[in-house]
Amino acid sequence: MQEPLPYFQFRDFPAGLETQVQQALTQAVAGKQYVLGPQVRSFEQEYAAYLGVGAAVGVGNGYDALVIALKALGVGAGDEVVLPVHTFIATVNAVLQVGAKPVLAEPDKYTYNLTAETASRHITSKTKVVLPVHLYGQVCQMDELLQLALKQGIKVLEDAAQAHGAKYKGTLVGAFGDAAAFSFYPTKNLGALGDAGAVVTSDVAVTAFAKKYRNYGEAQKHMSERVGLNSRLDELQAAVLRVKLQHLNALNAERQRLAQVYLQELQNTGDLILPVTAPGCDHVYHIFNIRTKYRNRLQSYLLEQGIRTAIHYPVPVHLQPAYTFLGYKAGYFPVAEELASTSLSLPLFPGLSEAEQMRVVEAVKAFFGR
Repeated sequence: MQEPLPYFQFRDFPAGLETQVQQALTQAVAGKQYVLGPQVRSFEQEYAAYLGVGAAVGVGNGYDALVIALKALGVGAGDEVVLPVHTFIATVNAVLQVGAKPVLAEPDKYTYNLTAETASRHITSKTKVVLPVHLYGQVCQMDELLQLALKQGIKVLEDAAQAHGAKYKGTLVGAFGDAAAFSFYPTKNLGALGDAGAVVTSDVAVTAFAKKYRNYGEAQKHMSERVGLNSRLDELQAAVLRVKLQHLNALNAERQRLAQVYLQELQNTGDLILPVTAPGCDHVYHIFNIRTKYRNRLQSYLLEQGIRTAIHYPVPVHLQPAYTFLGYKAGYFPVAEELASTSLSLPLFPGLSEAEQMRVVEAVKAFFGR
């Protein structure tokens, strides 16, 4: 019996990264400044420079980044935010958290991303923001979305939690909208050792709001200018992220290399639908998603072979029990519902060996060849 192959595993890739992270943590501890200290300030500067934006504001997690960005853009009660129905629930929750109404839109049936065509059907006089999600690591087609927002006089907030380092026509995600929200959850392409996030923007007012709001609304200690919250990027997590940021391009390149192996080896296999990348759009393969009407049987078969997979996402947002009050019914979003019933995510992470990946490929082919 072969060793179980995990869906995701932290490995020392590139070689020596773990040692660098441990050294950074030791140095941060020795610095004895643990809240909004030099590591946070340095990471914010370095990440903003990497993205080519005016500022990055470190916060506690990616969900808080969405909430703070929405508030910074003036979204509140009575406002509507258009976003894709095929996304992680954090995107929807954030809109509800600020008191606004999430207006769900079908994803594109090829890229699974929100497009200007699908978003435009839901724009009303109450729409304040359109919120594209760069799903699975593929950039949304931003030109059309930006044109739509400009024409309608609304803001753009990018949910970039799965697409660190991905580009659209040469520009990195996070640099397109009025603001963007990043998560640095450990399994992300740029991951910390716990929860962490950032709001990025080139808008001075958004930057000022985010810096105050994450820290009880204080511009200076004991001087609250607004009612804020406690959502500060941890100094130790910032130290880790500074190290990993230096390797982000290499980590993404390895994900892209592994994805190309899957794309080549699995083409014309059964009824598999492989990822499609839109013109001008980068894909950094945070998730390698395949589709088949035999999804459940394939997942069970792979598990029997000791290969673990994942499903992103098994129940669409509009059919989750928590969101029945939004009024959507089964059948309302057929594309999203089909994605939920046919999608399967294969193991793909930096450090996955050639032998391990070929084991996945051969198992998938064996399933369809039975």
